[in-house]
Amino acid sequence: MALTGLPELDVARVVKYCESRVPGNLRHEIRVECDIEPRHLTICECRPPWREDLGPEWTRFPIARLCYTKKTGLWTLYWRDRNLAFHRYTSLAPSPHVQDLLDHVENSGDPIFWG
Repeated sequence: MALTGLPELDVARVVKYCESRVPGNLRHEIRVECDIEPRHLTICECRPPWREDLGPEWTRFPIARLCYTKKTGLWTLYWRDRNLAFHRYTSLAPSPHVQDLLDHVENSGDPIFWG
């Protein structure tokens, strides 16, 4: 387990997934990154500032949250609403494999994630 309490290999898998979402030649326009917290990972779409007066910080727009329950060893998928609140995604059961959640976010066709 990593210092966060999350399985290190799963964290590495999600970080690699995020890095693979955008080709290198486009990363000056858009990036997909993973925010790592003690009990969850948040996949974020990041965009550069669109106005100079807003400063140099990129905007971070949460796409999905992957929550880990150490006691059960299960990952659970959450979706984000228009108010940036997360809700359990009930169309996919919790899984011991974080890859199952990534595959669903990537391939389900549900516009709740990638619009």
